[in-house]
Amino acid sequence: MVGIAFIEKMLTLDEAKRYRLVTCGEESHLAYNRVALTDYFQHRSVEKLYLNQVEWYAQQDPERFLFYTGEQATSLDTVAHSVTTNKGRKISYDYCVLATGSESTLPPYVSPVGAERARGIFVYRNISDLDDILSYSEQEHVKGGRAVVVGGGLIGLEAAKAVFDLETISEVVIINRQLFPLSRQLDDEGGEIVLRRIEAMGVRVLTRTSVKDVITSDGVLTGLSLSDDRYLKAEMVIYAIGITPRDDLARLAGLKCVEKGGIVINELLQTSAQDVYAIGECASWKGNTYGLIAPGVEMADILSFNFTQVETGLGGFKPRVMNMPDLSTKLKLMGVDVASFGDYFADKRSVGGVPTSKVAVAEPLTRDKAEKAPDTKPTVWQLSPSETDHSNRAKEGEVAINIVTTETKRGNRQAALDGPTECLTYRDPFSYVYKKYIFTADGKYLLGGMMVGDTSDYVKLVSLVKKKKELEEPPSKFIIGSGSKGSDDGADLDDDTQICSCHNVTKGAISESVKAGITTMADLKAKTKIGAGCGGCVPLATNIFKAEMKKSGQAVSNHLCPHFSMTRQELFSVVKIRKLKTFPGIMEAAGVKKDSLGCEICKPAIGSILSSLYNELVIAPVHHANQDTNDKYLANIQRNGTFSVVPRVAGGEITPDKLIVLGRVANKYKLYTKITGGQRIDLFGAHKQDLPDIWEELVAAGFESGHAYGKALRTVKSCVGTTWCRYGIGDSVGMAIHLEERYKGIRSPHKFKGGVSGCVRECAEAQSKDFGLIATDKGWNIFLAGNGGSNPRHGTLFAKDVPPSMVVHILDRFLMYYIQTADKLMRTARWVEQFDGGIERLKKILLNDELGICADLEREMGELIGTYADEWKAVVDDPARRRQFRQFVNTDEHRSQTEIITERGQERPADWPKQLPPAKLCESNIGTPKSQWEWRKLATIHDLMPTDDATTSAAVKYGDSQLAIFHIPRRGYFATQQMCPHKRAFVLDHGIVGDDMDGNLYVSCPLHKRNFRLTDGKCLNDEDFSIIPFDVKQEGDNLLVLLPDSDNLDAVIGTSKWMVKQASAELASRGGGEGIEIAGVGIGLSESGSACSGGRSACSGGNASLDW
Repeated sequence: MVGIAFIEKMLTLDEAKRYRLVTCGEESHLAYNRVALTDYFQHRSVEKLYLNQVEWYAQQDPERFLFYTGEQATSLDTVAHSVTTNKGRKISYDYCVLATGSESTLPPYVSPVGAERARGIFVYRNISDLDDILSYSEQEHVKGGRAVVVGGGLIGLEAAKAVFDLETISEVVIINRQLFPLSRQLDDEGGEIVLRRIEAMGVRVLTRTSVKDVITSDGVLTGLSLSDDRYLKAEMVIYAIGITPRDDLARLAGLKCVEKGGIVINELLQTSAQDVYAIGECASWKGNTYGLIAPGVEMADILSFNFTQVETGLGGFKPRVMNMPDLSTKLKLMGVDVASFGDYFADKRSVGGVPTSKVAVAEPLTRDKAEKAPDTKPTVWQLSPSETDHSNRAKEGEVAINIVTTETKRGNRQAALDGPTECLTYRDPFSYVYKKYIFTADGKYLLGGMMVGDTSDYVKLVSLVKKKKELEEPPSKFIIGSGSKGSDDGADLDDDTQICSCHNVTKGAISESVKAGITTMADLKAKTKIGAGCGGCVPLATNIFKAEMKKSGQAVSNHLCPHFSMTRQELFSVVKIRKLKTFPGIMEAAGVKKDSLGCEICKPAIGSILSSLYNELVIAPVHHANQDTNDKYLANIQRNGTFSVVPRVAGGEITPDKLIVLGRVANKYKLYTKITGGQRIDLFGAHKQDLPDIWEELVAAGFESGHAYGKALRTVKSCVGTTWCRYGIGDSVGMAIHLEERYKGIRSPHKFKGGVSGCVRECAEAQSKDFGLIATDKGWNIFLAGNGGSNPRHGTLFAKDVPPSMVVHILDRFLMYYIQTADKLMRTARWVEQFDGGIERLKKILLNDELGICADLEREMGELIGTYADEWKAVVDDPARRRQFRQFVNTDEHRSQTEIITERGQERPADWPKQLPPAKLCESNIGTPKSQWEWRKLATIHDLMPTDDATTSAAVKYGDSQLAIFHIPRRGYFATQQMCPHKRAFVLDHGIVGDDMDGNLYVSCPLHKRNFRLTDGKCLNDEDFSIIPFDVKQEGDNLLVLLPDSDNLDAVIGTSKWMVKQASAELASRGGGEGIEIAGVGIGLSESGSACSGGRSACSGGNASLDW
């Protein structure tokens, strides 16, 4: 079972197809479920026990996997790296994995040869053994006879139940040298309940005795000689007294083995021979061998991970190592449900040599017992606990563990876990129920326990022990509250709660499988392997499966904006299905008014949709007008109208040479420099006209755009991980670089960030990112939908212990699904919070493909990242695109927008006043009547680069004044002042041009979205502001603007008059002065406010809520 588990995991994880797997199995059958051997007595079909059906093997690529049945490996040459089989086949290997399992132990008085020759002596290990038992039980001299099972452990009771159900066997006797059965899983009181139930079935149990010899006549078993000199007549005996690791192949090859059996392995599962590994029951780790399936599957997990995930294209990862396995078990034996979990003998330990366990009886057995002292043990037989043998010899299906006493530690959780214990017990001999739960002395933590008869709380309690989670309820409730019956659908279980311990299947894995083509428990079992081990999890798994099948959700719809009566998600689907590629085409196909320009809401949203689908350059003429200022100029606009330059520094890793380049560029262009929270360097204060030159130098040095300006991936932050850190488990730098390089340039509804931490110390703050990875010793834990900002959210654990090669698959699905379904400007945190069904629904969709779209999402992401091109390189290499970055199209002169001051050795813009007065500028403010204005040539049509599909704009300089000129297809040319009066910023030519449903054309200020009508300058969404519009006409290729002489215009809107200066800002912040005075006009723009009068005035009455 462990061998096929390893093969399945290798086939899944080895996406690079680096390995070819060749395996030999000595049995003629395909891999089957040994834990369910007893079921074979009922259906007699080995095919029903197959872990994978014959079709599965037929579907495998022979270049990746070959399986030889009925062929035993007989020699291992570790020097030549080859294995030889009993059929003379010689198989060369790069790596050899021994999963030879174990064989049933026979007593010293019965040799293997003797057992084969003597008729009636059996072991209970494989299909061949069971066939022999069934065949022998049909013989005439056996029918109606007695079968004896030697051994009262897990396998012994399994064997006893199997022969008990045979019609040919009239009596079954169990011989157990311990006082009670299951002494490796239960204490005396628990064993007593099991013993009572077994005897109630009519099975005789002989305790405190053993078999001294077998008695035969003519080679046929007739009876047994017991250690107390009694004779026990028997027609059949089955030995289930333990297992012996099959290490003969390893011993012949010279591998180091334990004297009593077992191939010695280290924490990486390596044997003493190079490139040879051992897993499962044949392996001995720290002197322990494991007869349970769960530790073997864990070994298969570790080894397959280390073969496929330690070195990948995503960077290195610290190899997983063997840790103390979970030995919790839950089985149905002799018709009795039995379970033990956690440290179920924790109360038998001693701290500092002093016994620490106390037993509190939650419910007395009888009145007599209630009157006894608390430490008096209620019994049916007089017992001496010291006579109970707790030796460390491993029995079949069990494990021998060396118990180590611990020193008391105080002051923290570990002190409680290592310190004294208290027990709560419940015993009901009438219903054959017994429970003992072991807690820390303070009652805050559950350490372990055992159950007989009622194991309904097993999964929940195992989860509490594994998580070392502080209890939210008093310990008594775990006993008192456990009597409730009914169908448990696991509603109160966390998604990461383990339901199947044999194959580590969680509740979340079941939930994720529902409606994903998985409609039956059989399909669920085939997909997840749940129930393919012991089968004890099947009832709860079935209930969870049924509950998940009943769940359903509803969708929420919000219109994008007045121009589109549909959600962003619906519009995304329309654009995708109809293959629309331009804003006018989308408006015509899906808009409310076919000829609308759109607005500052829908234009960027559609720009993002088009980029997410086709990823064409956002600076292309057809897309340029859809972009907000940051995307329009590929840089973040700052409050003084300059821009920031943020090159990509993937994963925060940068060479000294590149650092020098950044320093040289910053010095040359006098840029303010700062290290960002995303581990890169921000250069502030770049003038628009300098951006192409700055980026030319950066591109030449190997830098690319960091997309700090876009609603796109910003950074993937990392710690140093295994690159440098002594605690590192995963290569966080390598993974972060890979993810950042993969998702760079991808537009989304909002910005998104990543983080990768190389261990649980979480130095990269991955849990505060839209996606975050934290390395564990088993892989990566993936956290999703975290963010900082004004409404921070801690990321949600989405998937645990994900192999490195699988990380990209999950993130591809998550990001593409977010891109396709989130609302405009919605971060992943809000998206998940508002998503119908939340994160649990997303798990079903993205982890187990409930909607059948995962392959499509991955394909679409692959296609999208394949379209990447560095946007700044495209600008640098194209003279026409570089022209778009001129400050003024009619002159090469540069004009500062805000006073520059020096602080801490760097230049920065002067402060904005804490509150600026309102400002309504109008044509009547100008001293010269409009009748005296003249047409003045300020630009050509080529300067605006007009198109039929999108609006364009440009800034011009006239004296000390700045104007913005706009071209609107089929509407003509418009002009206004360049300054937005809200924050005195000269930026209106950067704004989005749109219209409302009444047809009003306006420009939206890129800083704070004040919308100014192009025809009369009125602010449509803030009555405290207005701007001056100007008439424009075209003569040939020239554009003429009707203007007064420059002095008169400068007196009203001149740059010098409106430039923010530090002194005036401080004055305004202190509430001094009358505001800003327009020279030569005598108009005060003040907070004291005056109404418009005489056509030559300014208005006030500011709205502070709109200010920063």
